[in-house]
Formats: sequence, C-alpha cells, structure tokens
Amino acid sequence: MVLLTLVVASLNLVLLGAVYGVFFTYSNSIVPGLDRIDAERAVAAMRSFNVVIINPRFLATFLGPLLTSAATGFLLLGLDETTPALLFFAAAVVYLAGCLAVTGRVNVPLNNALENSTATDWERRWAEFSPRWRRWNTVRTVSSMVALVLCGIGMYLPQW
Repeated sequence: MVLLTLVVASLNLVLLGAVYGVFFTYSNSIVPGLDRIDAERAVAAMRSFNVVIINPRFLATFLGPLLTSAATGFLLLGLDETTPALLFFAAAVVYLAGCLAVTGRVNVPLNNALENSTATDWERRWAEFSPRWRRWNTVRTVSSMVALVLCGIGMYLPQW
C-alpha cells in the first residue's frame, strides 16, 4: 500500500506541475504576447489554441490532479497518515474550486464567446476578452501552485 501511495502521489505532483506550467505560461507569455500583436491575429491565434488544447493528453493532465489528490488522500488515511491525507484533500478542494470551477464558469465561456463572435471590431473584442481571461487564468495559476505545494508538503510529512 505504501508503494501504491507513493506512485499515485508522485503522479499527482507531475500532473499538478504540468497544469501549473500551462496556466503560468498562458498568463506570463502567451496572452501578453497576443496583446502585442494586432487584435484580429490575436483572436485568430487564441481561437486556434482553444481548439488544439482539447485533446486526450491535456484533458487527462487537467482532470487528473483532482482524482490523484483525492486518491492519495484516501490511501494516506489507510496508512494512518491523517495530516498528509488532509493536505491532499485540501489540494483537491483548492484545485476543484480554483482550476476546474473557474475554467468551467469563466475561461471556457469567454473562449466560446470569442469563438462564436463575428464582430469586425477586433480591437474592442480583444480588449474586453484579454484582461478578464488573464485575470481568471491567474486564479487558476495560483490555485494549481497552491495545490502543488500542499501535495509536496503532504508527501514530505508521512513516516513511511
């Protein structure tokens, strides 16, 4: 059971690190880079990113941390490691609220509105989209980072 817990916890860290990297990159280079080009090309590029990111590898990486954080928490409870288990459960809650819920309630609807827009006023469209999308992506970035740190501490604490 200890080996299984270690494997699932390690997978969890890898998935959280990958997701954090994606969100961090979007907030710190991709969207600021798009802000520096003309709005029509920025909209076209963002639309393209939004299509290609929906793939099995990313979806597994994006959804996996919730499952692996919770699973590690339950496995740690089975090993009587209550404090580390609670850290993994806290990470699952942070990830659910700050990443999955924000994505579903804010970022995806913004992406869909951008995809479905037929406006010719690209400057206005991008000016409305970019700051709001980036602000909420920063919430996802910080949430995934916090979940990663919680899980890292949770892996450090057990006496296995």
